[in-house]
Amino acid sequence: MDPYGTTITLSTTDPIPQALRRAADAALVPTLFACSISGSLITLPGQGPDAPWWPGVLLAGASCLALLGRRTRPRTTVVVTLMCSVAACAIGYLPTVLLLAPSVVALYSLAVRTSRRTANSFTLAGVAALVLTGLVAGPDGEPLVLKLLGPTAWLLLPTSLGTATRLRGAYLEAVRARAEHAERTRDEEAKRRVTEERMRIARDLHDVVAHHLVLANLQATTVGRLVRTRPDEAARLVTELSGTTASAMRELKATVGLLRADGEEGKAADTTPGLARLPELSASFAHAGLTVTVTSEGEARPLSVGADLTAYRIIQEALTNVTKHASTRTADIHLAYTSTRLRLTVSNDDDNDNDNDAAGPGTARPRPSSSGGGGYGLLGMRERAHSAGGHLRVGARPDGGFEVVAELPLPALDIDIDLDIDQI
Repeated sequence: MDPYGTTITLSTTDPIPQALRRAADAALVPTLFACSISGSLITLPGQGPDAPWWPGVLLAGASCLALLGRRTRPRTTVVVTLMCSVAACAIGYLPTVLLLAPSVVALYSLAVRTSRRTANSFTLAGVAALVLTGLVAGPDGEPLVLKLLGPTAWLLLPTSLGTATRLRGAYLEAVRARAEHAERTRDEEAKRRVTEERMRIARDLHDVVAHHLVLANLQATTVGRLVRTRPDEAARLVTELSGTTASAMRELKATVGLLRADGEEGKAADTTPGLARLPELSASFAHAGLTVTVTSEGEARPLSVGADLTAYRIIQEALTNVTKHASTRTADIHLAYTSTRLRLTVSNDDDNDNDNDAAGPGTARPRPSSSGGGGYGLLGMRERAHSAGGHLRVGARPDGGFEVVAELPLPALDIDIDLDIDQI
């Protein structure tokens, strides 16, 4: 397909049928035979033929019959036709283009089917043989210019044309091969892009839906427990539950809008969550009884839109896993900025000895099923980190608990160096 969207289809079959080739060869032989016979009758002005007619007929017939093998044995064909031409010159015939017609066709076929070095070698050998034969045994009255320039020009011309034809054929073959390769890989590339897009949509929807559904489930469970014994507290949790679902709808709408966007980074930055919303994210987990502490190290620097979203989603998924699978009621987020990378760590302590009700009402929590969570959360975090040019490590801490460590690249620093010329 060209840049304008036009599909270019190149046929891999031979454009000339084999039967047509045989017919062309069958018509070529008598035509060249007639030309050779006519060429053997040409003499210098004012002179009669120096050689009898029948050797010219025999040599012309032999050289023309040799052309039948020019497609399969081009070297042998060139040798036979050149020998017949040299023999005709030695007998006394003028080396005109009509007499050399079989050699011309043979050299063209050789240049088309072999390398340039091979074609040039045979051509130069033929030129040298014809020139030397013309100088030694040619007609006495023939000008020296004709003896030198005639055979040289008529033999070099088909070699040049054949080489140009071969190079053009090689170029078309390369274009055809590229078109075939593009045709074979087009469907594979389309399937790969569809798969990547589906995975990206699945990650985004998982991060948004799982986070808010976990919070809403915990709040609804607590409301069910407190609705009879503590109606005031249950009413407060219902209000918070309404806020959680409204937040889920807003973020889901923003995510769907981002998936439908045309890829403009400026518009995406307005709706894409990032580390600027980290305090809001941390506060949302307070409704589920999880206290989140955020610390920072180094000078905070802005990330690209993709890396900023990746950092936010990794922290969101890690805190969601803590809420779902860990019995602890605290989690720590540590952001460490260096000159080239952001290292973010989400960790929680192993607090299995504490009772769920110790944290007060409204914090009903499930018992841990596994330290790191399950499903597609960890896989999605790792895929996000890799897509942003970073990497992710998850695992148990040596002193108990679980941690998620991600390193993401930071944009290069723009360093402006101002030189005071007066101080140099």
